[in-house]
Amino acid sequence: MYESYTKQALPEKGYRELIGTAICVFNSNNAFIIENIIRTDPEQDWYSLIDYTSGQLKPTVEKIFSEKIGNDDIFNLFSDLINRRNRIVHSYQITAEDGSQILATKEKTSDGNKQFIITEKYIREFITLNEKLSSKLHNYRGY
Repeated sequence: MYESYTKQALPEKGYRELIGTAICVFNSNNAFIIENIIRTDPEQDWYSLIDYTSGQLKPTVEKIFSEKIGNDDIFNLFSDLINRRNRIVHSYQITAEDGSQILATKEKTSDGNKQFIITEKYIREFITLNEKLSSKLHNYRGY
């Protein structure tokens, strides 16, 4: 598929929309995590936290949610989402067997060294898990 603003081959519009949604919901949760960290530990600084990549934020999330308040669910889900998000963000585009453009990554050598296709199902699961994290953060916040 092509668009007027680029001559490069692109995945179909619905697929690209899902990718955009996935990035947006993750970014929203990343900011919501920071909001809850600051609410729990006012010593934390928004300006510093917002500069962290999500991976750099993980130790603080673990310290606040797992160690301080004993909520491993939030930390574990956030960690899983970081790994899934990384797969999406650090992907490369391929031509699928049906001729369409789609994203993929490579499994680690220890995991078989094969391509991992980022399907619509994978992206939808990612979006659903972000909704689950958002609900957990709303419940923790209490309003």
